[in-house]
Formats: sequence, structure tokens, C-alpha cells
Amino acid sequence: MQRRTFLKIATAAAAGALAAPFVRAQSKKFAGVTLRVNGFGGAWDEALRKSVVAPLEEKYGLKVQFTAGSTSADLIKLIANKDDPPYDLFMADSPYMIELLKAGVVEKIRESDVPNVKRILPGFREYGDFGVPFAVSSVVPVYNSKYIKQPLTSYSDIARSDLAARVVIPAPTLDTATLYLLGLAEENGGSISNMEAAFKALAAAKPNIVALAQATVAEMQMFQNEEVYAGIFWDGRAHELRTKGVPIVTVVPPNGVYSVSAYMNVIKRTKYPEAAHAFAEQLLSDVGMLAIPEALRYGVTTDVKLPDDLRKDLLFNSPERTALKKKIDWERWIADRSTRIERVNKITRT
Repeated sequence: MQRRTFLKIATAAAAGALAAPFVRAQSKKFAGVTLRVNGFGGAWDEALRKSVVAPLEEKYGLKVQFTAGSTSADLIKLIANKDDPPYDLFMADSPYMIELLKAGVVEKIRESDVPNVKRILPGFREYGDFGVPFAVSSVVPVYNSKYIKQPLTSYSDIARSDLAARVVIPAPTLDTATLYLLGLAEENGGSISNMEAAFKALAAAKPNIVALAQATVAEMQMFQNEEVYAGIFWDGRAHELRTKGVPIVTVVPPNGVYSVSAYMNVIKRTKYPEAAHAFAEQLLSDVGMLAIPEALRYGVTTDVKLPDDLRKDLLFNSPERTALKKKIDWERWIADRSTRIERVNKITRT
């Protein structure tokens, strides 16, 4: 072989070797695509990056950008710019889904586009084909077993005489955290259409209530500082307290548990619907589904098999427990917000 010919062949081979990784990278299905998602921030977004985004980037070259902020502010931004949406996917808790649907800014997510939809448990998909629920958090009674020796068993137990001046409850402005009022109503013969039973039960608990927590962090600190021994709190946050050495017991009321689901939605006019569906599919996979429970101990929404070490920490960890999840008329609950705020404030401040 002549030297000139050899050099041409060698050069071509070297160029091919250098180009090969580039070609492989470009051949990934969603290479060059970045999905924009509103974020919840902190450990929540980080869990999704690890168990949903990382596998998608590895398999498809898909990138995802989370922008952490307030869901209410992000929702306003989305609706105001629905013709040129700032997001491709939108995370929202159950009550926010009402506004998303009214504004007509989200697409249906069908099993034909996201096969893992079929794995969602009955009763968890509250809005038909809109959105996919991927985590569930419950507001329940809790107590510190160091000080409270007789276990609490229901929402109504916050009125027990042995809890005098030791109870904290969420402020009435928080739609999801105040679901305990629905628990109080239904445990005492009322309903979402007849909340007087709840307000009567709350009045009975007034001598015990030392604070209306305006934020989850404030309530966490009260339990950590042992300013309160019992109250109403989120199941995942109760677990967090236990990891910090506070012996907080999560109560599972036998008449039912009131919960809120986190949904992922595909936005209308997204430029990348197929990539958005791939995100939803990974989110509902075994790896994706366990992301939030493993990080924050909030519940799952599919038939995923729970590892034993995780199962013991979750409120909904069996078919029997899951059956306790109560159906909520979110539209009615939101419509009655101002009445609840007025009545709770009147009861607790007079």
C-alpha cells in the first residue's frame, strides 16, 4: 500500500471514530429537546430529577428544566400566556386541577399515549383523562408518644381533655391542610354539604388549640420544640419528624383519610407532546413512582410493589389502607373556602 493511500484511509478511520459518539448522541429520540416544568422545589424536584429525568436523558437524550415557585403564581402565569405557554408540563395538587380545566390549558392523557396510566389505582384519578396523579399526601391526626400515652384514633380526638393547651392545627386559609374539617364533619354526622358538625367539634377542641399554623415549617418547629404534643399534620412531615428524633405517631382514622394528590399535566400547545408523554410514562414506572415516597414518604398512586423498608413508613401501604382514602368534591370544597375561614377564625379567636 502506498504511503499516501494509507494516510487517507487512516485519516478517514480516525474521523469516523471521533464522529461516532456524536452520531450516537444525535440518534437519541429526544436529543436537543428540553421540557419546561414548574417545580415544587427542594427534595421534591430533586427526587424527580434522579428517578424520572436522569433515566429519560440516558435513554432518549431528553432534558428537563424545573423552575421552582408558587403553584398559584405559576398557574396565573400559565393561564395568562396560554397561547405561548411557559411550560410543557405542569405539576398541580388536586384543587388546582379545577382551575387548569376551567382555563382549558391542559390536554387529556390517554392510555394509548402513556401505557402506564393503566397502573393507576382506582379512585386516584379524579379528573377523568386529565392529568396523572403520581403522589398522594394525607392530612391526619398526630401525637407525641413521649407525652400522650392514650393513643389518638380519630380527627375528633383533638378535643380530648388530656390535650389541654397542647394542640396545633393548620390555618384555615390552606385548602388542602384543612381537610381535617371534613374529617371532623363526617365523624360527627355531617358532610361537605353540612359542615356545622365540624365547627361544633372544633369549638369543643378550642381549649386545646394553642396555634393555627400558617406554614408547615412553623408546625414542624412547634413539634420539635415540644410546644405542642398533638395536632393535625401531613403524613410525610410526620415521618420527617420521626427521622429527627421526635416520637410522632401517625394516626389512621378508621372512618376514612382525607388526602390530596399531586398531578402531572401535559400543556396544550406544547411543542413536544411525545416527549411530554415519555415523561409521564417514566413518572408512572416503578422507578419513577417510588421517587417521592423514598424521598418524602408520601404515598404511591399505582400498583407498584413497595419495598418492605418503605412500606412500613407509608400510610397507604395495603389495599385495606388505600380503601380508606375518601373521595372529595374539590369544586365544592374550594367554593366554601371563605365560609370556612370565617367560621374557624371566629371559633378560635373568640
